[in-house]
Formats: sequence, structure tokens, C-alpha cells
Amino acid sequence: MSLFMSLLILGIVIMTALVALIGQRRPPIEEDETDPNYHTLRSDYQSGMGGGSMRTWKVPKDPDEYARFFVPKGKK
Repeated sequence: MSLFMSLLILGIVIMTALVALIGQRRPPIEEDETDPNYHTLRSDYQSGMGGGSMRTWKVPKDPDEYARFFVPKGKK
């Protein structure tokens, strides 16, 4: 293997490690501390062709309140 190929592989490994480190240290877009009774869930999709979407949901931390979301409005 040539010196150039070795340096190229080493550079790719270092860049991958830097991207992973920066991604771990990045703060979340929304903090859960804004409302202590709810969790903030985030779904992020990137298609790789320039498209994608990001959605955010607030879900109650209380299991009973969360279960009420799935009960039809006319039922008790």
C-alpha cells in the first residue's frame, strides 16, 4: 500500500471520529425542561436526495393521561 493511500485512509478515520464526537456533543433541538409534565419526541428523516422532514411531539409523562389519547371522544 502506498504512502498516499495510507494517509487517505487515516484522514477518513479521523474525520469520521470528529463527526461522531461533534454529533454526540450537539445539544438537542428542544429541551424537555420547558414543561416537566411532558416528554418531547422527535422524528428526523433525511432521504439523501435533499428531501426529508422533522416532526416533534409532546407526550405526557403520566401513563394514564397518555392512554386517554387512544380512547375515542364519546367513550369514558
